[in-house]
Amino acid sequence: MDEIVGSDLRLWLQDPPSLFPLYRYQESEEKLVEEGFDSLDSILDYSGFVGFLVHELTSCGEEEKETLASMCDERARMLQDQFNVSMNHIQAMSVMISIFHHGKNPSAIDQRTFARYTEKTSFERPLTSGVAYAVRVLHTEREQFEIQQGWTIKRMDNVEQTPVHDDEYDPADLETSPVQEEYAPVIFAQDTVAHIISVDVLSGKEDRENVLRARESGKGVLTAPFRLLKTNRLGVILTFAVYKRDLSPNATPAERIQATAGYLGGIFDIESLVEKLLQQLASKQAILVNVYDTTNISHPISMYGSNDSFDGLHHVSPLIFGDPFRKHEMHCRFKQKPPWPWIAITTSVGILIISLLVGQIFHATVNRIAKVEDDYHEMMELKKRAEAADVAKSRFLATVSHEIRTPMNGVLGMLQMLMDTDLDETQQDYVRTARESGKALVSLINEVLDQAKIESGKLELEAVSFDLRAILDDVLSLFSGKSQDKKVELAVFVSSKVPATVVGDPGRFRQIVTNLVGNSIKFTDKGHIFVTVNLVEEVVELEDPTSSLSGLPVVDRRRSWAGFRTFNQEASTSSLSSSSDQINIIVSVEDTGQGIPLEAQSRVFNPFMQVGPSITRTHGGTGIGLSISKCLVHLMKGEIGVASLPQIGSTFSFTAVFTNGCSNLNDQISHQVNNQSNSISSEFQGMRALLVDPRPARAKVSKYHIQRLGIHVEVVPDLSLGVSTLGLRNAPINMVFIEEEIWEKDLGMSVLFLNNLRKDYRVSIKTLLLSNSTSAIRSGFSALDFPSPFVVMKPLRASMLAASLQRAMGVGSRGNYRNGEIHTSLSLSNLIHGRKILVVDDNPVNLRVAAGALKKYGADVVHADRGKDAISLLTPPHHFDACFMDIQMPEMDGFEATRRIRDIEASINNGIKGGELCAEAYGNVSNWHVPILAMTADVIQATNEECSKCGMDGYVSKPFEAEQLYREVSRFFQTVSDENE
Repeated sequence: MDEIVGSDLRLWLQDPPSLFPLYRYQESEEKLVEEGFDSLDSILDYSGFVGFLVHELTSCGEEEKETLASMCDERARMLQDQFNVSMNHIQAMSVMISIFHHGKNPSAIDQRTFARYTEKTSFERPLTSGVAYAVRVLHTEREQFEIQQGWTIKRMDNVEQTPVHDDEYDPADLETSPVQEEYAPVIFAQDTVAHIISVDVLSGKEDRENVLRARESGKGVLTAPFRLLKTNRLGVILTFAVYKRDLSPNATPAERIQATAGYLGGIFDIESLVEKLLQQLASKQAILVNVYDTTNISHPISMYGSNDSFDGLHHVSPLIFGDPFRKHEMHCRFKQKPPWPWIAITTSVGILIISLLVGQIFHATVNRIAKVEDDYHEMMELKKRAEAADVAKSRFLATVSHEIRTPMNGVLGMLQMLMDTDLDETQQDYVRTARESGKALVSLINEVLDQAKIESGKLELEAVSFDLRAILDDVLSLFSGKSQDKKVELAVFVSSKVPATVVGDPGRFRQIVTNLVGNSIKFTDKGHIFVTVNLVEEVVELEDPTSSLSGLPVVDRRRSWAGFRTFNQEASTSSLSSSSDQINIIVSVEDTGQGIPLEAQSRVFNPFMQVGPSITRTHGGTGIGLSISKCLVHLMKGEIGVASLPQIGSTFSFTAVFTNGCSNLNDQISHQVNNQSNSISSEFQGMRALLVDPRPARAKVSKYHIQRLGIHVEVVPDLSLGVSTLGLRNAPINMVFIEEEIWEKDLGMSVLFLNNLRKDYRVSIKTLLLSNSTSAIRSGFSALDFPSPFVVMKPLRASMLAASLQRAMGVGSRGNYRNGEIHTSLSLSNLIHGRKILVVDDNPVNLRVAAGALKKYGADVVHADRGKDAISLLTPPHHFDACFMDIQMPEMDGFEATRRIRDIEASINNGIKGGELCAEAYGNVSNWHVPILAMTADVIQATNEECSKCGMDGYVSKPFEAEQLYREVSRFFQTVSDENE
């Protein structure tokens, strides 16, 4: 170009007259020279302009390269992003199959469920044309498997060798898979690829290599491009291995092969999917795209686009699809156009420059507007998809929870009814074991559903008044049997500065403490488990205790909260000076168990994580309890931490912010708790007790529980000082508590101590022995001709201790109840005895369970199995005191039935108030409103909200027990004694 410009310039300079043909008059030589110089300046200006044009054309070429690179990289990036989205969802599905198909017996998944789920969630896998699951079948299992499935395993390789068209494909025409060590037949498939059901993926070359590599590596792997069955189109398959159990990241290939249960594959129709993606990204300046598999660099495989060679401007963008073994590239180039002639460019350069400037401005403006519009539409589409996904997930959780919990309600209810019959000890043990196993399954289901609610942000906390000490007593009752079997001391201590009632979520607080104590029970075989509750300001200056509960060394609990923001200087000041209505408590769970290795402590709060692979096999569990606890603590505006030493033990601590409930004097639940506490301790108020225990930490716990009954307690370290103390005191001692360790240490001194009590004191002093196990004590007394003292079993709780003292001292109720069940059982009998209650449920087993639980406490129960029957029975006037209504019923569900009942009641109430109806015709009741309690297996927040909207008064999740019934009906019924007053 520079040569052309230079030759033109020399031509113009060599022929000056031709430069000025328009000048007809030459006034003088000087004027001519002057005009020539002016023209020369114009020529130089023009040559500079042409040089500028050349520079701009060169710059345009560089811009074209950058534009092509940007467009190519953008397409590659979006293809990678959408592939990663599909890959992540397929991996999540593999975990779901492992849990709900191989982890359940019977399986919770069948072909219909799999097809519906994959169809509903297909938008979460934007690049897949189908998903299928193949199960691993050994040759020894083949015959039984084919009988069970109703079809034979087909081979794939003959179809790969002789491809067929869509209208020619028939799965029945496939050959039976030959004999081999193992097979991988497809049992579940999305409807779009349902034709591959029964096909053995191990019989195809590409699929076999893919499957073997997937199960050995534990990661997703891709096949090379090959022709798909039926469609005969080019595609690849992404495969994830599904394992029977959790494996560590460092598991060997042999361990992974041994644990393999099947293979989940996502099918990608490359040609149609890449074409669809490029159509979404179509722009004004179209480019041609080729996608290659370059795993073998010398023989790349074309996956999309034409194979025509092109030596012009092009760009290569790498594609990373998650499988490091396979390499892919995207090649891009502009569509070819004939080059413009340089003469046309030079003659129309002015127009071009102006047009380019205007066009660039216009193009930039249009692109900006289009980009904003595209972003807006994309955001709206993503919003719709997210809302649809949220609805689908909520429905899925509701369905799964209902279908699992409904039969579990029948199982646990019938086992409870069986326990109330006359059984021998062996039968009771069998039934109790089955019931505990069922509860463990329900607990596992609740943990999985809680994790799903946490991930979706649907977990919300209640704000009700509750007795924190009663919650801790319930947790001790739950684990008392296990701690006694292991001879591990389980204890709780609550500071006197913690209010009697607080406002918060009692269920979630109980769940956190239960998870922490449950973990300690699993990993502690000797020593103790100690739960302490204090205000945060109490532990700021806490010193290291000189002795532990069991005498074994423990971890310094201060390390477990060392990183809490609450204890930082600035945060502590603001926290401790907060409003008097807000209280910040700290709960610590200390154990003397196995401890946690230092390298594993950072991940104990991660979901589905265990300390090591042997933990799950030895102790069980899903590894999500601590993760859920951490999320719940954060919802309570608190923090959670751990301090642990191997072979010493662990201490978990968490903080939680509650509202002081003592000011809420009108709170109904708080009133019930206070009444219950008063009824327990009133008969022991003012009594005095002597506690003999050499260990200060343990004596502090025992003193705390005895004082909860209104008893004054004095502590001495040994029996000799106990005798001296009794002799020096003027006030009488009503009872003596002796620690088992003191008693066993010197049995002769113990007997002498009892003889002195009987000889020196006219008033009978009851002697009670605090023990973790009755076996050693009974054997010790069997050798002596001396009546044994009354044994109080640990862990100590207020209700259990009160019942033990009642039996020992012959006061109050003498009923034989376990672990404080006396108060709940008696309260339930007082609440619902003689009440007429309607139970509505379409499941006959659930009807029997609910009716049995209510009849046990004296209720008059009427059954109904349809919503229409409930409307007829509850239309005023009637004599029902309450109704338990199932939600999911045929013809008319519980929501609709309740709405109609409330409409009928409102119509009658308005008629009576307006004088249109006579109150005598409706039993002289002017305001009809029967309490209706939802009875369902759906435990998600949306169901609870719907219950409130339709007019229900309460909510009982299946399976329910006596304590749940008491908590619900106590809000509507008064006890018999209260009514008499």
